[in-house]
This record gives sequence, C-alpha cells and structure tokens, in this order.
Amino acid sequence: MNTIFFDTVKIVKADIAGLTVFASIREEPLMRAFLAALDASEAAPLGGATGGAQAIVGAWSGFMAALLVWQDSAACSPTWRSAVESLALHADNEFTRTAERKDAKLSLFLKTLANIDLERLFRIAAFDVSGFGFAMAGIARKAGFEAAAAHIEMCARALWEAEASTDKPPVLPFLEKTMWSGERLFAHIRAKGAGMLGQYAAFRWNGAATASGGPGGRALHLQPARNPDPAQLADLFGYEDQRNVVIANTLRFLEGKSANNLLLYGDRGTGKSATVKAVCNAYAEQGLRLVEVRKEIVQIQTVMEELSTRGLRFVVFIDDLSFETTDDSFTGLKALLEGGVEKKPENIVVYATSNRRHFVKERSIQADAPRAFDAAQEQLSLADRFGLVVVFTAPDQEEFLSIAEHIAERRGFFDAAGQASGSLAALREQFRANAARWERWFNGRSPRAAAQFVEWISSGAGFPWE
Repeated sequence: MNTIFFDTVKIVKADIAGLTVFASIREEPLMRAFLAALDASEAAPLGGATGGAQAIVGAWSGFMAALLVWQDSAACSPTWRSAVESLALHADNEFTRTAERKDAKLSLFLKTLANIDLERLFRIAAFDVSGFGFAMAGIARKAGFEAAAAHIEMCARALWEAEASTDKPPVLPFLEKTMWSGERLFAHIRAKGAGMLGQYAAFRWNGAATASGGPGGRALHLQPARNPDPAQLADLFGYEDQRNVVIANTLRFLEGKSANNLLLYGDRGTGKSATVKAVCNAYAEQGLRLVEVRKEIVQIQTVMEELSTRGLRFVVFIDDLSFETTDDSFTGLKALLEGGVEKKPENIVVYATSNRRHFVKERSIQADAPRAFDAAQEQLSLADRFGLVVVFTAPDQEEFLSIAEHIAERRGFFDAAGQASGSLAALREQFRANAARWERWFNGRSPRAAAQFVEWISSGAGFPWE
C-alpha cells in the first residue's frame, strides 16, 4: 500500500479513536470490522508476505460481511457513506437524548464535543473504501494470492459503482456534503426521536434484555418492529364512535393534556387491536410510539422507568388482556393503573384490549376461600381502574356487509372485477350474498371475518362450499 494511502488510514483511525460523545459507534460490529481491516493493512508489511496477505483477506471479508448486515438492518443504500450516516442516526448518547427532550437545553460543552465528533464522522464517511479495497488487493496479489486479490477487487468495484450510481438521498438529509452540523442533527432528533426511536414507530418489549445490549452500554429492552402492522384509519369502517374516543384521548395525550388509560373490550374480531395500531400509525410523525408488552411480563416498573427518560410519548399496548389468577403481572398492572409511591410518567398511557369485561377467569375464584366476596371484587375490578372503557360489539348483518364492501373497495376489488364482469350492480349483489353465506359458514359477523372473506374472494378462487 502506497505512502499516501497509509497516511489516510492513520488519519481515519485517529478520527475513530477520538470519538467522545459518539464513542459507542466504535463498538458497533460494522465499525469494529472496518477497524480490523485498517489494522490488517498497516500490519501487512510486518507479518511477512504470506501472513500479512492472509490477514488482509480475512479482515476484508469480515468488513464486507458486516457492511452487508448493516445495509440490510438499517435499510440504507449499499455505500460506506450511507452506512456511517446510519450509524450517526442510530446513535444513543447524551447528545441525542438531550435533543429528544423538548424542554432540555444543550450546553455549550456538549454542543462543542458533538460538533467535533460530527466532523470526525464526516471524514470517516468520506474515506475511499473502494480505493482502500484496491490497495488491499494489491498487497494480496504481491504475496501470490491472485484469486483472493481478484475477489477483493470485484467487491471494491461494486462499492465504487454503487457510490457513483446511487440516486438515493442521504440517510440524513440535513447532513450536508461538505460538513455535518450538530445543530441540524439536534433539530432532526428533537422532531423524530433518538436512536431506534427515531427510526421505528412500533416496538416490542423484550424482558430478557442483556445489561450491555444497548449503544453506550445501556440495557436494550425495546425491539423494533421492522415489519409493523400497516393498519391505517382509512382502512377501518364502522365503529366511528369508539374510534373517535381513542383518537380524542390520544390527541390530548400528544398535546400534553391529561389523558386516560384505555380499555377496549368486546367481541372478538371487532377491530380493537387494529384501532390502537391505526391510531398510533396515524400520529407517529408527531412523536407517538407504540410499545407492545405481553401481559406475562411482570417488569412493569422497568418498562415505566426506561420509557419515562425519553422525550417521546408512548402507548404501552397490552393485547388480549386476561389472567388465570391474580399473579405478579396482575398486581404490577394494577399498581401501574392505580398509581403508587411514584405517579405514572406523563409520557406514557396504557391501552389494553380484552374479550372480557372482567379479566380474571371466574373459575379461578374459589367460592369457599376465606373472604370469597372480597377476593372476587379484587379480581374482577381491574377494568374499573382504566379511565375510559370503549366497548366493541359484533355488527348486525347490514353493518357486516357494509364493512365487507368497504374493505373490498379499498382493495380495488370492484374496479377490477366490475370491468371483467361488465355489470357492477350485479357484482355487488352477488358479493353481498356471498358475504352473508361466508359469515354463516365460518367466523360469524365481525370486521375480521369480513376481511377474511375479501381476502379469499380477491384471490379469484372458488368458494370453499362450491
């Protein structure tokens, strides 16, 4: 490797070593693999021709594998610059968390350190990775590893072509080509959220998180839903009154006003869960995040503590809520809803769904137990601790048919099938008749059953009964 490139390697290594506020980026697998490749290039002359070339081949392969994994997980374009941009955007540190809190002010000291780090990250992103690959191939070829050198050159050429041909905008549109600005990053995070919270709108709570799972050594309990339910309010039909209650409460919550915990209960398949997901999707751009928590998880206090430190607002979503007995999870949820020594954080509300008004199965209440009446009241009154209870009942037949027609129209069924049949009125009449047959034969009347019917008929297959 020539002297000029050797000096460039030393500079980029110094930039990586100098990261302070964004120091956790050094521990990311992609950056560690990049550093390993840089180290191998420097050590090649000292390791002998064969040993140095073998180390280069292994380090380059590891770097390419890490870049591929990062590109897939971060959904960024296949370029080194985009990968470093994503690393900066995913960073979870004092600067990004301060930016996320709407009432927090950025100190001059923290602002200065962040800007210095962003200058370093800009130079790291500008490093000529494809040129570095060609230089690594030259070392391998000189040692007699012709096939390995050719493979490295193929990767380097592919990287160069991706960089030259990509028409995708930067991952961080506020990061300029000549300089990365801390002020711009600060404003972006304040609007969108820091780290994963700025990238995703829905999460699952992982109760088995490791102590060092998160960036910067923070425990990582939130797992992003990379393929979330795309439910939209426009997809839902019927139940307008119920939906308006959920929307109104959510808007109050986002505006910082007093909002209630919600219980959505009623018949199965009536759209309780879909309503919560659609409302959260509708207001994700306003800083609302959905965190799904399984009822079996008893770490409710941990959930509250972790989310309360963030600047966004969270709907803690517990789907299909019910209990066999009044166990620790029942007690934890009851304490959360009632309030304890510490009040519920202002940036959290609990939305739960259930098919039963009373969550604890009545057969678990022993009639001959001491103070049986008091035990029953304790177990059957959890619903009363939700501020608002929204009831979803099964639709009548006309409502069911209207819901099915709405879903079919949203999916363009009548447009496509009507053109093929030539008679839209006859098609609608046949559609309604078949929908009525579907609800009698299968899952009864509910929005879920209507969606299942439309899904089946849209495939063009014959009916199961024919």
